[in-house]
Amino acid sequence: MTVPEMANRATHSTPKRWLSIVGIGEDGIAGLSPISQRLIEGAELVVGGTRHLELAGPLIRGERLAWPSPIHDAFPHILARRGKAVTVLASGDPFHFGIGKQLASLVPADEFIAIPNASAFSLAAARMGWALQDVATVTLHGLALEAIIRYLQPGARILALSWDGETPHKFATLLAGRGLGASRLIVLESMGGPRERVRESLAKDFNLSDVDALNTIAVEVVAEAESPIAHLACGLDDSLFENDGQLTKREVRAMVLSSLAPRQGELLWDIGLGAGSIAIEWMLCHPSLRAIGIEERADRAERATRNAAALGAPDLEIVIGRAPDALQGLSAPDAVFVGGGLTDGVLEAAWRSLNSGGRLVANAVTLESETILLEIFRRLGGELMRLDISRADRVGALHGWRPSMPITHWRITKP
Repeated sequence: MTVPEMANRATHSTPKRWLSIVGIGEDGIAGLSPISQRLIEGAELVVGGTRHLELAGPLIRGERLAWPSPIHDAFPHILARRGKAVTVLASGDPFHFGIGKQLASLVPADEFIAIPNASAFSLAAARMGWALQDVATVTLHGLALEAIIRYLQPGARILALSWDGETPHKFATLLAGRGLGASRLIVLESMGGPRERVRESLAKDFNLSDVDALNTIAVEVVAEAESPIAHLACGLDDSLFENDGQLTKREVRAMVLSSLAPRQGELLWDIGLGAGSIAIEWMLCHPSLRAIGIEERADRAERATRNAAALGAPDLEIVIGRAPDALQGLSAPDAVFVGGGLTDGVLEAAWRSLNSGGRLVANAVTLESETILLEIFRRLGGELMRLDISRADRVGALHGWRPSMPITHWRITKP
């Protein structure tokens, strides 16, 4: 079926394609295709933000519904019109950080038609002369600002959807505080409409005022030599983690992450969170990865929270409690790391909770913990290895190898 045919069916209120999701820009009706205009005109109900309803106002013949707060309160009103012509107005591309994803979870794909307009990212890339495939595109709408830290690589180009008019100033402050003050920051406001404005500043000199709430930020990252950059490999420098000594060291951490083998969309349990280094690096491997840290001590949980924010993983979920009791009610994990506290049946509880195909990884330093690993290795199998690490250190006027305590490392995949 062609797009015009689908539009025609939606306009005439047939059960198929009854819902239309139409992208609209700041240029309003002038930027809409004839098909989009017909879908709005023929709708019995038009839903959108107040701004969108005003932009499309001359075309609207049916009932209007402005998005309430919370936005999902409008969904029953939309679903109640199933089989009748309903049009939802969205900013730019509805399926790029837009309402399309939520609507598609409620309405089958064969019951709606979506007609995107130019997204804020497309408009910003056109203004900047940047190829979108070479740019990180992120949203800060409704998210902690620290979520963008993972993208702050030297030389990176980033396009970020702002939360509000204060976001650019907060972003500039974050950049300057991380030794990235020489980064070029461009604020693009109300793109595509009569109020469009593009302004530029270095992050360290940012003084732009009266920024429109509808803005997108473009940044070219410039790093100083001392900037705390989180590199893209596993095993970040230990100095990046605030800790009280309860920290899985860099070399061991790289080994643990390799054994945990993160895959897109998976959930990790980090039992005995400590400084949070394993859970944080797990989350930094891919934006879709999630982690729950279980930590008995509140002071360590607070420290891990600070580390997660500082390194770009502010969504790390932390449960304060003692395993295995604290594991009750948590979503089943795809991977589990136990870095301490191997007593009290923690490994057995983790193994029972682990999804099929999931990986369980544990480290032991003491003889008592090693005995527990040996016993479970005999029962379940897996792979057992010893990690011995030595570092060069001064011996008088010379140097020698100073060994760290050996670590017994066990990993297994659940059938």
